[in-house]
Amino acid sequence: MNSGGGQRPRALLAGAPRRWVRLLPWGVAFVLCVALLPTTIHVLGNDYGLNGGVASTLAVAQTAPLLLAVVRPLRAWYVIFTADVAGALAMLAVGLEERLLWPFPPMEIVGYVGLCIALGLREPRRTLVLVWLATVGAGIGLASAAPHDTSGSTTLLIVLSGAVLVLCGALRERYEAQRRLAEQETISEAERGRRTLLEERARIARELHDVVAHHMSVITVQADTAAYRLDGLPPDVREEFTSIAATARESLGEMRRLLGVLRSEETRGELAPQPGLERIGQLVEATVRAGVPVEFTPCDADVPEVVGLAAYRIVQEALANVVRHAPGAPAQVSVSGSTPEAASGDGARLTVLVVNGPPPAPPAAPFEEDRTGHGLVGMRERVRLLGGELDTGPLPDGGFRVAARLPVTLPVTLPVTSPVTGNDSEGAA
Repeated sequence: MNSGGGQRPRALLAGAPRRWVRLLPWGVAFVLCVALLPTTIHVLGNDYGLNGGVASTLAVAQTAPLLLAVVRPLRAWYVIFTADVAGALAMLAVGLEERLLWPFPPMEIVGYVGLCIALGLREPRRTLVLVWLATVGAGIGLASAAPHDTSGSTTLLIVLSGAVLVLCGALRERYEAQRRLAEQETISEAERGRRTLLEERARIARELHDVVAHHMSVITVQADTAAYRLDGLPPDVREEFTSIAATARESLGEMRRLLGVLRSEETRGELAPQPGLERIGQLVEATVRAGVPVEFTPCDADVPEVVGLAAYRIVQEALANVVRHAPGAPAQVSVSGSTPEAASGDGARLTVLVVNGPPPAPPAAPFEEDRTGHGLVGMRERVRLLGGELDTGPLPDGGFRVAARLPVTLPVTLPVTSPVTGNDSEGAA
């Protein structure tokens, strides 16, 4: 709420969501000015015997800065505090009847308390303490110069101003603490989304390493055994095969070092072959055993290992979401291939479709209290890596649909991974 140096000051409550709350400080300041200005002129002139010009000047100086207090309360305090002290001295100079309150008449106390509200809602704690000490010092100093006992108004002003400063300062600090907490929660949520995305990318990279390492091993073996399998190879061709084998082995070593960076201690046991299309049926059977009726349309198309792995993981994540968030809901899993002609010249594609209906009854409690959204993040990253298309979203009947189209013929250069955005951290179905 406190405006920083060099920035245009904001009015009190300017960040409130409702318009009437934003206008409230201006309304209160305007009402105080309209009510206190003529009252102060009348009281100072008629009751305290001040000259009309002096009374009007003091009244304007004591009330008009209340409008400034909405934006710059500390500057308004300088003017009003000086005017109140000057008014007390002026009243003392013309003579003071014992029946009159001095050094602070009632209308000055009302205006000063309103100013303290603005100070408490804007200024830091140190400034509020100094303001109150100045108020106490001025009140005690003026009271000591009074011709008779006038401590009543001084005590009232000190008590009221201190209470208002403490209360409004506490409200401001509470608001600041809640605002900082909300900012930290927003930052933490963004960091969790980014961490989820990076973890999923590392997982995909580990799995792709196994696929690529297999192909590199085949290249190494074929290059090493070429001289024995093929008769009559010229010496330069033998040297070429030897160079290919050496380069392949060096690449395998570099990939192992890369995998050592990507693979954490918790994943050192991942040595099983990566699954493909042929394993999707096992996923469906396991899901059926978990109580989810699934209709499965298999596909025996010959696709690259990377594409088969992506299809398997997409089905795996989609069925896992059904078990978590729609237990007992019927599901359909379909994997089908298209020829280049059927794909309108866009190349052969593998279509993966997982659709589930609404659950028979809402679960009594969520299966996961802390939903990280790994499912859709992983699907999106795998499909983007292959240059395919992914469509996910709820259905009108309360179900959910996951549809992916993966190119069977992979591009020579894979798409560059885009920066982390808020959409990447979308929650699971």
